[in-house]
Amino acid sequence: MDAPPPILNVHTPVSSFSIVHTNDDTLENLFEKLTTKTLVEFTGRRVRPGWVKYSWNDSIWNLDDDSDYTIFMWRHKSATPESSQSPVLYVRNPDEPLPARPAYRNPSFYMFRNKASGPSPPLSARGSTKSNKQPRKASEAAKAKEQPPKHKREFEQFHNENGVRTIMGGIGPAKNVRMLLKAGYRHVYISRKFAIKHGFIPADAAPGHYGYGGLVNIGKWPVTVGRAKTMHSVYLSEESHFDVVLGRSFIELRQVKFDSVDATDVVCGDTGEKIDCELIILKDGKGQIVTVT
Repeated sequence: MDAPPPILNVHTPVSSFSIVHTNDDTLENLFEKLTTKTLVEFTGRRVRPGWVKYSWNDSIWNLDDDSDYTIFMWRHKSATPESSQSPVLYVRNPDEPLPARPAYRNPSFYMFRNKASGPSPPLSARGSTKSNKQPRKASEAAKAKEQPPKHKREFEQFHNENGVRTIMGGIGPAKNVRMLLKAGYRHVYISRKFAIKHGFIPADAAPGHYGYGGLVNIGKWPVTVGRAKTMHSVYLSEESHFDVVLGRSFIELRQVKFDSVDATDVVCGDTGEKIDCELIILKDGKGQIVTVT
């Protein structure tokens, strides 16, 4: 009997399906297959970089370029079909808002999953008998089982130390901008280079020719995240590592809520909308800042 073809399970915000994916396929081939399957849902738009993610080791990873695809294929080939680590694809048009209740929301899509974990597996009869004789060892074993896997603890620690939340949105005339979401900042800030590029300040506004070279209030501008648009005082900053920084003024006005366990779980309380959030590593292992463009 011939071996079954390699299959990838795919979930979108409103549907689920499977596709055949072989080692001979390229990233472009994968995008073409996904486009064919989602033509109606995405109203004829082609799947492209920024639309596709996949799950691996309880985390969500981008699938944007050939480098991402090489890693994805290695993980896909190393996992058995019945393994819980077998990659699952998620496809979404980031330019469109997520479906809001009461519209249907696919529970298999990663942004709609319940955070509650399932019940712990019951102890075997043999293990229960041993626990009566050796209560201390059994207690220590139970505590060890309750802890998350070592790789997951290290992954979470790495992101807690180096990761920052970023979301997509618009500010003023600029659309589809990746913005840093940080409660440690007070206001909304944009970099000088970004401000000049999008017409927030004159093109000849070099430091020393546009007031103080530090923070400068350039007035109120609309910030659009998800379905809602809100007005905020925007400050020009000489910090260039991020084009736009959304601080406490945005977080408080939109009633943004963060999940203490999943750093990518971000909800705007004013609309109840879950926002697509990605973790960006601000520093590498040597402590060098990674510029996000």
